[in-house]
Amino acid sequence: MPVKIRLARHGRKRAAFYHIVVADSRAPRDGRYIERIGSLNPITNPATIELDVEKALEWLSNGAQPTDTVRNVLSQSGVLMKKHLLEGVKKGAFDQAEAERRFQAWKQEKEAKNQAKAEKLASETKAEKAERLKAEAKVKEARAAAIAKKNSELAKEAEAAAEEEVAPEEPAQEAGEEAQEA
Repeated sequence: MPVKIRLARHGRKRAAFYHIVVADSRAPRDGRYIERIGSLNPITNPATIELDVEKALEWLSNGAQPTDTVRNVLSQSGVLMKKHLLEGVKKGAFDQAEAERRFQAWKQEKEAKNQAKAEKLASETKAEKAERLKAEAKVKEARAAAIAKKNSELAKEAEAAAEEEVAPEEPAQEAGEEAQEA
């Protein structure tokens, strides 16, 4: 019975999340499995990975084969690195303490990279938001200028119309005054 470590899809349409399961390779994708060892939510940025490292390591050492995607997940979470170091201990290349030291150093480096990526995403988001606010302010100023121009033109037209109404009355009054003088 070939055993695979693979993803089982869950969630709704266009909002999937996955369970990381150990299953017989002949079983359906979302069907029967032997053990659930974690979950993956690819919608978040960066993807959220919850994994029982000890169970994954145990299954890998027993011969379970991960799929390509699960291999990437296991690599990111450090399971493959830990397996590699434990094999080095078995071969006698170094002792358990050295393996643990190397793993902790690798883990700190990985966390630093992830933290830097999260900070970069946050700063890019902040910068993008500031750009959108500037663009929105420019559009608002342009609209305000257009409205002010239109209002000033309407005011000039209203003044001109008021002067025209006043202007015809004056010549009529002057004509009436001339008639009285004659």
